[in-house]
Amino acid sequence: MKYFWYEQTSFGLFYFLEENGFLLKLQLVQKEEKDKQASNGCQKCTPLIQKACMELHEYLKGQRKHFDIPLCPQGTSFQQKVWKKLLEIPYGETRTYQEIAQAIGNANASRAVGMANHHNPIVIMIPCHRVIGKNGKLTGYALGLEQKEKLLTLEAIDSK
Repeated sequence: MKYFWYEQTSFGLFYFLEENGFLLKLQLVQKEEKDKQASNGCQKCTPLIQKACMELHEYLKGQRKHFDIPLCPQGTSFQQKVWKKLLEIPYGETRTYQEIAQAIGNANASRAVGMANHHNPIVIMIPCHRVIGKNGKLTGYALGLEQKEKLLTLEAIDSK
C-alpha cells in the first residue's frame, strides 16, 4: 500500500510518498497540485513519513546534515547511478555535472546527469541542489534557481 502526506515547511509545501517502508517521493508542490496526487494511495502520516517530516524540518532549520530515511527512488538504471553518487556529496559541498558524470564512469554524460537531476523524485534528501555548472555557476534545478540558491545558502555554500 502506498501512503502520501503533505507537509507545510518554511520552504514550501512538500508531498511525501511511501511504500513498504521506503520513501519513494519527496517533492515541493503548489497547493493547486494537491488534488492531483490523491490517487497515489492513502493519505496517512505513517511513522516513516512522520520521521521524514521531522528530518526535513530539522534540515531546513540548519539542525540536520544527514538524513536517515530509507529511500527507494524510481528511475532508470542511469538515473539510479546518478542519484547514488549525489548521496555521496557531503553537506556543505558541491560537485559539477561533469564530476558526477566522471564518477559514474561516463565523462561525456554531463547533460544526461543534468536530466537525471531534473527527474530526481526525492529532492533535498537526494541532494541534486549540490550539483553546479563547471564554471561554478548555478545551473538548472527542477525547483528553480532561487530555491537552489536558498538550499546552498542554508548549507553555507558560496553559490556566487
